[in-house]
Amino acid sequence: MQTELEIIYRDEWLIAVNKPSGMLVHRSWLDKGETRFVMQTLRDQIGQHVFPLHRLDRPTSGVLLFALSSEMASQMMPKFAGRDIHKTYHAVVRGWIKEGATLDYPLKEELDKVADKFSTAEPEAKEAVTEYRPVAHAELPIPMGRYQSCRYTLVEMKPHTGRKHQLRRHMHHLSHHIVGDVNHGDGRHNRLFRQEFECHQLLLHASRTEFQHPVTGENMVIEAKVDDVWQRVLEGLGWGKVL
Repeated sequence: MQTELEIIYRDEWLIAVNKPSGMLVHRSWLDKGETRFVMQTLRDQIGQHVFPLHRLDRPTSGVLLFALSSEMASQMMPKFAGRDIHKTYHAVVRGWIKEGATLDYPLKEELDKVADKFSTAEPEAKEAVTEYRPVAHAELPIPMGRYQSCRYTLVEMKPHTGRKHQLRRHMHHLSHHIVGDVNHGDGRHNRLFRQEFECHQLLLHASRTEFQHPVTGENMVIEAKVDDVWQRVLEGLGWGKVL
């Protein structure tokens, strides 16, 4: 198992890592059996406390940004709460998305199973907006259901809001489920990718984060490369080193 995190940016105020798929950002009572977390691993790796500025879901990989002091965290958090941080994700989805668009589809808050037992009120749908565009298309000569082949799209997505599982749920709404999504995806395609590419993870990657540095004023662009599993899938679908 990888023991050190890949640090993709660091200065005296901020640090960013390329979060591995399957790793929790910090301890959670929902995953009491987990022993390895990004926050604690990074703290031990650099020998100082770090302060998470946002989160990535456990199965999602890519750019994850931390502050190196509580003061910097206080400055940066409102930027994440607002729309001053611009994130770009890439995903492999089932079907062909032929053209880009912006989906404005409100989402109800997803409650965890424990909290849901004690909830009596129906969650209210909140604004959720995702901009997306196709990057590449592929077709595998493997029958699936009533189709004689399987089609996939590498899609770039830019969320304008930050609802829980927004990108996964929006792609589900469009019937372009993200491959590897066990909650909102299509199990048949997930199984195909496990068999054909040994892909046992969600193919959703936070590839780029852009913002204005709160101290220097510099326009920051932090990018994270995809892992070996991703690269194997890209090459298997004929997309080479597109990411």
